[in-house]
Amino acid sequence: MIPALMPNYNRADLAFERGEGAWLWDAQGRRFLDFGAGIATSSLGHGHPHLVQAIAEQAARVMHTSNLYRVPQAERLAARLVEATPFADTVYFCNSGAEANEGMVKAVRKYHAAHGHPERFRTICFDGAFHGRTLAMISATGNAKYLEGFGPPVEGFDHIPFGNMNAVRQAITKETAAILIEPVQGEGGVRPADLRFLRELRAACDEFGILLALDEVQTGMGRSGKLWAYQWAGIEPDVISSAKGIGGGFPLGAVICSERVGEVLKPGTHGSTYGGNPLACAAGNAVLDVILAPGFLERVDRVARYFWRGLLDLAAKHPTVVSGVQGAGLLLGIKLVPEVTNSELQAAGVAEGILTVAAGMNVLRVAPPLVITEAEVDEALRLLDRALLRVTPSQAKAAAK
Repeated sequence: MIPALMPNYNRADLAFERGEGAWLWDAQGRRFLDFGAGIATSSLGHGHPHLVQAIAEQAARVMHTSNLYRVPQAERLAARLVEATPFADTVYFCNSGAEANEGMVKAVRKYHAAHGHPERFRTICFDGAFHGRTLAMISATGNAKYLEGFGPPVEGFDHIPFGNMNAVRQAITKETAAILIEPVQGEGGVRPADLRFLRELRAACDEFGILLALDEVQTGMGRSGKLWAYQWAGIEPDVISSAKGIGGGFPLGAVICSERVGEVLKPGTHGSTYGGNPLACAAGNAVLDVILAPGFLERVDRVARYFWRGLLDLAAKHPTVVSGVQGAGLLLGIKLVPEVTNSELQAAGVAEGILTVAAGMNVLRVAPPLVITEAEVDEALRLLDRALLRVTPSQAKAAAK
């Protein structure tokens, strides 16, 4: 018999009752160091006083009114995002990363149609990408496992190897509207795009008159040590998507556009009942209060580099299990040898008291809250060290003695 809660997730047998900072406690009172952060979503950790207060105060006043009326909280959040994002002029709010990516793809198609080129509707995407679970976004993702059983893929997405500029140029046709890329592929193995590659994509988009669309759902909102990961490349996109950390755990997504892209989404072209409601935007403003505070992003960068060095030391200590470390900022991946799976290491981490997230290419993803300290990084490294020992093949353990 099917359970009342649909069994479409492989859930761990854990239920958490409370959290504080980077820590979670389950129903039995066991404490876990949360280095998954709800899949890079709980950007301020758990129970952050400023975020909790903002949500509680707004909920007591008004939670939802719909977009039939002005939403001052959304107006303020949009203005702050525009001010903090060099290329941006306007923001559309929604509820999730998949919705943000859907809105972004609609915007780039509408842009070309509005400028007399409706034939330009195709988007170049990359192998290993993940853009969400809607019908269009599983088509943009291109993973056969996610597409199976859902009929023909939505038309208009062309997939090429990640990081291959020759393939990019060969894929551009008169029907190409945009290039869509994650600055760091999260689900696809925590693979960062080379900064030179991002700069070359910007140049190619300028050359061929197409738009550069960046999926910053997982990499944005400070996770890289800058507000947006693309800023490390010194470029300006035409449109980006954001979600996950933007609400600190409260559902919120955004499409952030230059004026030339945003102006084509006139009334009736796109919308959302919940998107940008007062409660969600109160959460978003509270998160921005913290992330944009002087020194916060610099601290994220410093702690991330400290964590990176620690993970490299772990890799050197466990060469029979770890084949490399990759990623950027506080979105890092431990790449494993084929003999050990990321699910095995993830389970070993739970046994030791640390939460992580599996990713593609046999990578274990570590994406802690942005508020972690060096001391918590040290504890994470200690627990990961113990977890790696748990999954080390017995012959390798014997040889090391």
